[in-house]
Amino acid sequence: MRIAITGGTGFVGRHLAARLDPVHTVVISRRTGVDLENVEALARAFTGCDAIVHAAGINREMGNQTFQRVHVDGTRAVVEAATLAGVKRIVMVSFLRARADCGSGYHETKWAAEELIRQSGIAHTILKASMIYGPGDHMVDHVSRAVKTWPIFATVGFRDRTVRPIPIDDFVAVMLAALQGRIPEPTVAVMGAEELPLSDAVRRIAQVVGRRPLFVAVPVWSIRTLAQVTEWLMTVPLVAKSQARMLAEGVSRPVPWAPEAPVGIRPSQLFTDESIRAALPEAGPFGWNDLRFARALSRRTLPVPRAAETVK
Repeated sequence: MRIAITGGTGFVGRHLAARLDPVHTVVISRRTGVDLENVEALARAFTGCDAIVHAAGINREMGNQTFQRVHVDGTRAVVEAATLAGVKRIVMVSFLRARADCGSGYHETKWAAEELIRQSGIAHTILKASMIYGPGDHMVDHVSRAVKTWPIFATVGFRDRTVRPIPIDDFVAVMLAALQGRIPEPTVAVMGAEELPLSDAVRRIAQVVGRRPLFVAVPVWSIRTLAQVTEWLMTVPLVAKSQARMLAEGVSRPVPWAPEAPVGIRPSQLFTDESIRAALPEAGPFGWNDLRFARALSRRTLPVPRAAETVK
C-alpha cells in the first residue's frame, strides 16, 4: 500500500512515517516543498497512492498560516487533488471537540475540514483525537520544561478538568488500522485509556522530572491572556490560545458525540511514569533562546566567516 502523509514532518506525521515502509510513503509538507493549497502539486504527489493521511494542521496562526488557510483551504485542496489522483481512502486527524459555532477559530476550522472530508465522496475515517503525547509533543515537552523553570504552576479555572492522554505509539496504531479499513465508522473518537484530572497529569510529569511545583488555580481569562502573550513572545508558545480553550473545557469527551474506535484498536496504554519518561525532551528549562526576538537577534549577530576561512 502506498501512503501519502500531509503534515508528514509534523509531530503526528513523522511518527506515522517512521512506522511505514519509506519506499511506499510520500511525505508532504512545506519543508518538502509542496504547498498544501497547490492542487496540481498535490495531485502529482498523490498519484499512485492508495490512501492519504491528512495530518496537516496548526495550533496557532502566524502570518499567512491561518486556521482558515491551513485547515479549510488546505483540506479542500487535498480532497480535490485526491479525487484527481484516484485515491481510494482518506484518514484525517482532527480534534476531539472540534465543532461549529463555538467561538474558537481552531475548533471551527477543524470541524469545517471534517465536513469537507465527509462530503468528498471518498471513503474516509476521521479520527477525533484527545491530547497526544510522545517525543516532540506539546504536552509532556512543555509541562516538563515549565516545572523545571518556575516553582509555581497555574491550573486552569477553579474546577479541575479531565484529560485522556494518548501515547503517540497507540495513536499511530489507530491510524494504521484506519488505513487498513479496520474501523467501520467514518468518524471515531480516539482517547487515552486513562481519564484523570489535568492537575494529576501535570503532577505525574513533575514527579518524573523530580519537581514539586506549587499548584495555583487561576481564572480561565488569565490563561487566555498568558497564551496571547506567549504566542507573541515565544518561538513555540508555552500555551497557545487554542490550547488554553482545550484545557478550559477538558479533553475527555467528544463534542459532538462520536463512537470510540473498536475494542482492540483503541488506545490501551496508561499514563505511567514509563510512558512519560519516554516522551521527555532533551531540552532543559525554558530560557532566552525560546524567545522569538532572541532567536532573531542571534541570527542577525552571527559572525560572517572571512573568505579565507571558507576554503578548506
